This record gives sequence, C-alpha cells and structure tokens, in this order.
Amino acid sequence: MIEINNLSFHYKNNVGIFDNISAALSAGHIYGLLGLNGVGKTTFLKLICGLLFPKTGTVETNGFMPSKREVTFLSDVYFVTDEVDLPPWTISNFLDTYSPLYRKFDQSYFDSILAAFQVDRREKIKSLSYGQRKKVNIAFALATNTSLLLMDEPTNGLDIPSKTQFRKLMARHISSEKTVIISTHQIRDIHNLIDHLLILQEQRLVLDESLYELSRKIKFQPGTYPNALYSEAGLNGNNNILPNTDDEASSFDIELFFNAISRQPDLLKKFTNINFQNHE
Repeated sequence: MIEINNLSFHYKNNVGIFDNISAALSAGHIYGLLGLNGVGKTTFLKLICGLLFPKTGTVETNGFMPSKREVTFLSDVYFVTDEVDLPPWTISNFLDTYSPLYRKFDQSYFDSILAAFQVDRREKIKSLSYGQRKKVNIAFALATNTSLLLMDEPTNGLDIPSKTQFRKLMARHISSEKTVIISTHQIRDIHNLIDHLLILQEQRLVLDESLYELSRKIKFQPGTYPNALYSEAGLNGNNNILPNTDDEASSFDIELFFNAISRQPDLLKKFTNINFQNHE
C-alpha cells in the first residue's frame, strides 16, 4: 500500500511541481502514470521510493517512510529509470554484486528473462546497446521480486519483438502482493497491462481511477456522434468518447482518453455528471 497525504513538492527555484496531492495505491495492480512532458512523472516516482523528499505532506510506502531510507524498505523496492546507468562490468559481475541487496532475488528467473530477451549473460554491459542494457535492467528488476516496482519509460529503446516479450513478462509478474507503477508516453506499448490510471496535470493528480470504473462511465466508438464527449480524426474516420449510459462494453482506448483529458481538461467534470441509472 502506498499512502500519499497532502503532498507538495518543488525544486530549489520554488517552481511548484505538486500541490497538495493525496492518493492510496494498493497491491495487485499495474498503475499507468500519465502526463505531459515536464509535469513531474519521474519526480512522483522518486518521491515514492525515497530518492526525493516531500516539501510538505507525507508519503508512506508499505508501512515505511521512504525518506528514512531504511534497508528493509530499500531491499523491497526497485526503480527502473529511463536512462540506464549500469557499471561497465560483465552481466554476471553485476549480478553477483547487486543481487544480494534484494532478499527475494531469483537468479533462475533472471536467467530465464535474459534468455527471453536474447541477451548473453557473459556480455560486458558497456558493449551493449541502449536497448540491450534496458533489457538487463528490466530482467534484474523483475528478478528482485520486490513488492513495489517503479518503471520510467521501460519500453524506450526496445524493438518490437522485445516490447511484445516485455508485455508477456509483466503480465506474468504481477501478483496480489506486488504493486507496479509504469510511467510512459508509449501508451500503446503497455495498453493491455494497465488496470488503473493516474494522470498528473497542472501540479495535481487529476485522475486516480480503475479502467473498470472508467468503462462504466464512458465508451469508445468510431463514426459520427453529435453527443460525443470528445472526437478525434483517425485514418478511418472519427474516434469518439461517448457517455456509457447503456452499460455497453467497449475496448478502453487509453491513448484517446489521455488526449481528451490533455486537450479538454473540463471533460473530467463531465464524466461525474453522466447518468448511471442503467447501471444499477
């Protein structure tokens, strides 16, 4: 469980990043953290794992205050950063040095993930491409089996087959004891993994809701609809977000939804006024 209460944060220039954010994130979910460039997604992840400290308010992660940097806490959280900064050793040397820091580390799991990514464990990290180093970091992250896994743009640098493999690995990795938060601009890379959306906008967490609950409120349809909440031109005509007053099932288009919220922030207010009488 991650409990965020009245969190505010700014850097030294006093330009606000977050203002009075509160949220409660539970285990057993893969959260998609979305927001425009510069909104503070990476900062948000760093506050959760203790790499940055709140200016006001609190963050509590699995019963620990991340800012205290306790060993028990640090051994049960892993942060996959966008820029992979690994030492210039062989992969085996890296594993021997860092895996003991994580009490639930599974070496056979690590080897199986590397094999799935087609990376040779005998390779020197400095000789690997950016995408291959990203694979090593992802493999290590999953093998730690930490209760909290934070991932910042994990599919950047991965080729198409590797992105497919990543989705398969993540789908198998999540369990009722684990919380995963993925920050990304590449929404379609992880579309089918996410079951809960977090959207940051203008210093606030403007959305914290499961896809199931969102699907009860809205639906997605191609074509022309005068009552559409939002429409966007596509290759085969308009793609629309409509009120789901008839409880109709549709595939949730996260990218279209995010575009709508980014371009028309007042849509969030409209969602709360949709009539749900047919859902009872």
